[in-house]
Amino acid sequence: MTTTSETPVHAPEQPSRMQWHQLAPEVYKAMVGLDIVARQGLDPALVELVKIRSSQLNHCAFCLDMHAKDALAAGESVERIVQLAAWEESRHFYTGKELAALELTEAVTVLTDGFVPDEVYARAAGQFEEAELARLIALIATINAWNRLAVTTRMAPGHYAPGAAKR
Repeated sequence: MTTTSETPVHAPEQPSRMQWHQLAPEVYKAMVGLDIVARQGLDPALVELVKIRSSQLNHCAFCLDMHAKDALAAGESVERIVQLAAWEESRHFYTGKELAALELTEAVTVLTDGFVPDEVYARAAGQFEEAELARLIALIATINAWNRLAVTTRMAPGHYAPGAAKR
């Protein structure tokens, strides 16, 4: 491994295309409300892991920045956050419930086969009570919607501070 003492060169931040939350405040409020009710009754650490993993898959830098910072502020370890990108090879960092949630998150987020495989759903159903599973599915759908809004409007990462504007 080589190291360098050079200062990283950062390209200028790409401007956001629009401030959609200001242009459609009713939609923003509805999204925030959906996010709040979807995560009720779910473990807050699991919620952030799901949000981070979905954001990784969707290449949403803004949401990655937000949810990694929220997870760290809530006491999550750097190691578990870093390993999320390779959770299948790093299963020992996560509980059975978290693994089922991550697998379901990937299946719902990617949908390459056009559906969530029965075995993935069954593993999640084996780890979560039915109402809890319903909220998890809603949470996954919600973070995917946030990701798509942020990526489409080019929301810039790096400006979020935990506790500032929690969604």
